[in-house]
Amino acid sequence: MVKLKEEKSTEEKIHAAAKKVFLSKGMAGARMQDIADEAGINKALLHYYFRSKEKLFEVIFVEAAQKLFPKINSIFDSDAPLFEKIENFCEEYIAVMSENPYLPLFVLNEISKDSEMFLGKFWSKQQFPKPQKFLEQVEKEIKKGTIKKISPLHLLINLISMSIFPFVGKPMIQFAMGLDELQFRNAMQQRKKEIPQFIIDSIKK
Repeated sequence: MVKLKEEKSTEEKIHAAAKKVFLSKGMAGARMQDIADEAGINKALLHYYFRSKEKLFEVIFVEAAQKLFPKINSIFDSDAPLFEKIENFCEEYIAVMSENPYLPLFVLNEISKDSEMFLGKFWSKQQFPKPQKFLEQVEKEIKKGTIKKISPLHLLINLISMSIFPFVGKPMIQFAMGLDELQFRNAMQQRKKEIPQFIIDSIKK
């Protein structure tokens, strides 16, 4: 029992250290030695738990995905009004991306290498987002005349892309705008309100 607790404690230290290193150095810049140093263990012990940086990153990715996808599906499947869903979507998506800002680039890089392998490997382990009810709700609101005639698909793409892009383009945005880490994080918090307000104002009659 003591050994199991020790192993769990070590794994938790490794996970926390890996997140911190991936956040500060990115996937490409992170080294196993950096993670071992951050966790306060030797590199051999780190390799005992995880054979490679990529394997460790996969675990971190799956953890983050398990936090995000069920929440997104819960929003899509709820009976909440459309505008409330848009607000909740941005809130949850940006919250998870703020905690795991390396995720978008990781996903894009892996998909560009082998999309079928990546989607089959990861998405099969998750409850993949199912936006059908949300898309149908948009169609209903159009027919009722509460919002403009828009493409439900493009509305969803706008929601996702406006939430994700700042994290993909983070270095460029920080450099161009002269933002430090705290200022960037504060800006992302503001986007939780700015994005839904912008979209709602653009579609409501």
